[in-house]
Amino acid sequence: MPRLYKSQKLCSKIAIDALFARGGGKQSFIAYPLRAVWRQNPAPSPSAPALQFFISIPKKRLRHAVDRVKMRRRVREALRLALPALNLPAGAAAQMGLVYVADALMPYADITHAVERILKIVARSYEHD
Repeated sequence: MPRLYKSQKLCSKIAIDALFARGGGKQSFIAYPLRAVWRQNPAPSPSAPALQFFISIPKKRLRHAVDRVKMRRRVREALRLALPALNLPAGAAAQMGLVYVADALMPYADITHAVERILKIVARSYEHD
């Protein structure tokens, strides 16, 4: 069973701001109900995971905390199960933010499909570089 480790979480405010900054070499893609923003990690360490991520469920979209927690858990579980299929080149690393853009709760199957599409596009972007 794959699991998510603390080192895979993108916690640094500086790294998150760099991810959303203009001219930061970022790429963006919407796979409804998620929007993914990612960039290649500029200086990955040898022990760094292939993908560092964070999940954002805006209060503007889901007003109730219970709903935001439920969607965060669904996205995290879909990502945990889909990460082993992510094939990045050796030594490559990425930072990614997943932002929820739907206005209502979505079923887990839709979340899973969106996460799989996002990870395929991230992997494909490394093939072209």
